Amino acid sequence: MSTSTSNVPHIGLRRVLGPAHVWALGVGIVLVGEFMGWNFTIDNGGPWAALVACFVSGLLYTCVAMIDSEVTSTVAAAGGQYTQAKHIVGPLMAFNVGLYLVLAYTMLEAADAIVVGDLMKSLAADFGGATPEMAEQLARPFVTLSILILALLNYRGVFMTLSVNIVITGFAFLAILLLLFNVGPWSGTQLLQHKVFFSNETLPYGWLGVVASLQFGMWYYLGIEGTCQSAEEVRSPGRAIPLGTMTGMLTLVIAAIITWYVCTGLIPWEYLGIAATPMYDAGKLTGNWGLQVLMWVGSAFAAMASANGCINDASRAWFSMGRDRYLPAWFGAVHPRYHTPYRAIVFLVPIACAFALTGYTQIQGQIMLNQIVTFSILAGLLGYTFMPINMIRFRRMWPLGSIERGYVHPFHPIPTLTLATLCAITFVAVFLGYGRNLLAIMAFFIIISVWFVLHRYKYVRRGDQFTMNWPRPIGY
Repeated sequence: MSTSTSNVPHIGLRRVLGPAHVWALGVGIVLVGEFMGWNFTIDNGGPWAALVACFVSGLLYTCVAMIDSEVTSTVAAAGGQYTQAKHIVGPLMAFNVGLYLVLAYTMLEAADAIVVGDLMKSLAADFGGATPEMAEQLARPFVTLSILILALLNYRGVFMTLSVNIVITGFAFLAILLLLFNVGPWSGTQLLQHKVFFSNETLPYGWLGVVASLQFGMWYYLGIEGTCQSAEEVRSPGRAIPLGTMTGMLTLVIAAIITWYVCTGLIPWEYLGIAATPMYDAGKLTGNWGLQVLMWVGSAFAAMASANGCINDASRAWFSMGRDRYLPAWFGAVHPRYHTPYRAIVFLVPIACAFALTGYTQIQGQIMLNQIVTFSILAGLLGYTFMPINMIRFRRMWPLGSIERGYVHPFHPIPTLTLATLCAITFVAVFLGYGRNLLAIMAFFIIISVWFVLHRYKYVRRGDQFTMNWPRPIGY
């Protein structure tokens, strides 16, 4: 008696998400950058440099969003930029891009957990009357607890995960709007003191400082490209990905401008440049207890939404690499009940917890936060540098009209060339402040690339990778 596997149902990721979930994934990951991290631009170059970095980085990420919307709505599979690379460039590039994604999101997740711990420490000290030492001891468990709870949520299903993100991300964005409404010139409070704070030297390092500030300017928007990771789980990629990504960018630009305006008017820039939780500090300095509570909750929700999205995106990239055998195939499993990449989720949790606990324990959440943020930025920047190459090859190999696209971004190749130029300038900015970090991460990827070529590539099944029913590309 013969057996057949033809009737065995295929267990895969479910298409259950809409544009609102894509928006919540992209904005949820990034909005924490308005509550912490962006202010390091001020430490590098002063408040005016931070504003320049806001707009320059906004242009960079608008180009990222436009390019990703076209390619991802066409290559609609989990893995985002990794999946694009394997179809358009080649295995070695795909392997590196996959690692860029996992490193960027895992480091960002660790930074989010540090912020949660710092907020819990502030809660214990400001509202509970605890001593600084006691507050730190009480807060430390929340660093790992936040990651574990969100990992469990991700484990049990993407629809619930991103539905929660819609709520908490929306509240965090509303908190930014309410703070502006209560302290703006129309409020009659006269709390904003831009004239006083800006009367001193507010471009302390000249134009070199402006260039250096571009590094942390990315933190205003870092992670919006994570919307691509949902491509295999949205109901209509051609509609949901572009709509969710571009509305997300608009949301973040509004939030970034408001954040800069309010914080630089409430907090002296010399302190603002090193603050761990600047929006919460801004709420405290209003003297309004209600606003202080609002900004605490907004900061906590933003950090949780970001960590939630990071777990989702990092696991999808890791899962996709396992499914294609760039990593052990064991990671390519999908949960039979929840339809989630559960092994990838579980595997990455202790790594994120280790980085978060190390950063929070050593320096109480501030100096190490700079380092973790920098590694996340560098991994993201390496990924953005790949995108111009990817986009040019995509249009050359499959010109408009040769395949069906969910979305076609306008003005090509202007966004592509703009992105390449801004990435080059930002690499200079990173080298000025964190040259060792840049050299360390470059050395890591060179070594891991050699390992992939010599050891892992033999397991990759090239013929099984190409899931798109496209014609043979031009020139091949």
